[in-house]
Amino acid sequence: MREVNAERLYSYQIKKHFYYYLEHVFIIESLIDAINKYAKGKVLDIGCGNKPYLELFKGKIESYIGCDIIQSSGNCVDVLCPAQEIPLESLSFDTVFSTQTIEHVGDFQGMVDEAFRLLKPGGHFIVSGPMYWPLHEEPYDYFRFTKHGFRLSLEKAGFEISEINPNGGKWALLGQTLLLTLPKWMTFPKITRTLHNLFYEWLDRKFFDPINTMNYVVIAKKSV
Repeated sequence: MREVNAERLYSYQIKKHFYYYLEHVFIIESLIDAINKYAKGKVLDIGCGNKPYLELFKGKIESYIGCDIIQSSGNCVDVLCPAQEIPLESLSFDTVFSTQTIEHVGDFQGMVDEAFRLLKPGGHFIVSGPMYWPLHEEPYDYFRFTKHGFRLSLEKAGFEISEINPNGGKWALLGQTLLLTLPKWMTFPKITRTLHNLFYEWLDRKFFDPINTMNYVVIAKKSV
């Protein structure tokens, strides 16, 4: 049984000393870019939690509905349902948005198919998910995705791929993995973590290589 009122992010904003800064900073940059370029009209957020990205949509859309399998800690979920069985009308949304949810859906293809069903022709699906991350929210942590896995699933549902964006490269992954591997007492002072994060962020931007990335943000279009 999943935990009711589960603790979730309240804001997309992060500080440089945050343990997960190197993962979050690149995902957030990519999501902001995707929202600015593709979000419009009526939006459905699948796996919305506390709707931490809602602020980024303001001024660009008409409405924002969030669905999730359980109610969140902020009581922000509008529709309680499985991601692959959303009780909303077909062709109802201009944008479907889903972040770091797909790996927790046992029938992830069913979730992708639902996004396709709910979108109007010409609408976009903005979805993100990890290629690397430790086990979390166990036992409801099922999958990791390469860019080819995302493409296969989305095209199977009928989508056309617009963009597949890696979030950070091998240096960001190395820096994040070190923080997740070392005992916390070794990185406890905020200044230590801040310097660590800034150094590996600089390395990643200077010598970017996405062959070993932590995450992908994918944008797909429903053309029919």
